[in-house]
Amino acid sequence: MTQSLLVIALLIAASAFFSIAEISLAAARRLRLRQMADEGDSRADLVLRMQEQPGDYFTVVQVGQNAVAILGGIVGEGALSPHFSRFFGVWMTESTATTAGFIASFLIITSLFILFADLFPKRLGMAEPERLAVRLARPMAWFMALLRPLVWFYSRGADALFRLLGLSSLRDDRITSDDILAMMEAGARAGVLAAREQQVITNVFELDTRTVSSAMSPRDRVAFFLRDEPDSVIRLRIAAEPFSTYPVCEGDIDHVVGYVDAKDLFQRVLNNQPISLADDSLVRKVLIVPDRLTLSEVLEQFRGVHEDFAVIVNEYSLVVGVVTLNDVMSTVMGDLVVGPSDEEQIVQRDENSWLIDGVTPISDVLRVLALDEPPHAGEYETLAGFLMVMLRRVPRRTDSVSWGGFKFEVLDVDSYRIDQVMVSRLPLPDGALALKSAA
Repeated sequence: MTQSLLVIALLIAASAFFSIAEISLAAARRLRLRQMADEGDSRADLVLRMQEQPGDYFTVVQVGQNAVAILGGIVGEGALSPHFSRFFGVWMTESTATTAGFIASFLIITSLFILFADLFPKRLGMAEPERLAVRLARPMAWFMALLRPLVWFYSRGADALFRLLGLSSLRDDRITSDDILAMMEAGARAGVLAAREQQVITNVFELDTRTVSSAMSPRDRVAFFLRDEPDSVIRLRIAAEPFSTYPVCEGDIDHVVGYVDAKDLFQRVLNNQPISLADDSLVRKVLIVPDRLTLSEVLEQFRGVHEDFAVIVNEYSLVVGVVTLNDVMSTVMGDLVVGPSDEEQIVQRDENSWLIDGVTPISDVLRVLALDEPPHAGEYETLAGFLMVMLRRVPRRTDSVSWGGFKFEVLDVDSYRIDQVMVSRLPLPDGALALKSAA
């Protein structure tokens, strides 16, 4: 019996070896393995090659595990059943004791294999996959060479099944933006990344999906100069509306001829020189971009022309707003770059209510409220646009929309522009949709 128990222990160890080899190769992260390989670990290169063509590797694992399991059952039944049968024979008939002995032997051997050859090794392999994968790579390579005929036979059979079903047996190691965002979220939960750092990374990936209008200063908030305005008017406007850049227009805002930098204006003021926008040396050429460009495309245009200011026009060549490099970077950095004089677009009043500016991008609103994609997504980009689409008209004060468990109530409207919206959590079930308009 001692000899049989020793054989069972060796079989359990062999099965545990194959279990660890299987799970560690599957769970090993290629980025970490590549880092180890770059640091000079040749075994990591071997694991990477095995991951690229894992068919032969897993064939060896399955051959080893199944052979060990069968041997374990044979040895265990022969070693333990007679002893259990004699033990149960004290109280039972011979036939009943034989059956009970077989069942007891089966349960004990199976439990030992499940615990020590499957559960424990696989959990260990999941805990440290890269370290174990590189340690077991060379022994597995020896087994692959030793069992080459069996490996060839079973691997070719599995490949034939894949071709018959039209499936690919190659591992897809392409990394998508969703994969990176998921890693960042996991890092934030683990405390490796701060919540704000995670949000910055998320915002970077959103540059390809958010249009320039989500970061621009809208038309009604643009301070501009007419080219024929006198010096006194220009000085008064600079004092009343201090900005770093001003569009220069011919007649009205829809005919932009350039822009002027506030630094150039201040230099003339300090030198007691008159300011005339008819001077071509003062007015610079302005970058005009369509309102359907993404923030990523706008950044590329800024880089191409070495500018940090652009005027945004719609399909009818009407000016809809202006955008600066700082606007785009503020979208990326979020509240990390909010200064003491900046007004936050989303202000949380208490646990269940928020005061939100109407021009706030809808993606920011959804993130703060932890909501999924809103109705008619793609037809608007701001909270004001959401309310217009839901109400199918220009909202008025006290108009409200209830969606996703929240009530969106218009508090202030200035010349058809929604200034402030009160968002309150509803006690209703999520998903209820109702429209309520002021009488």
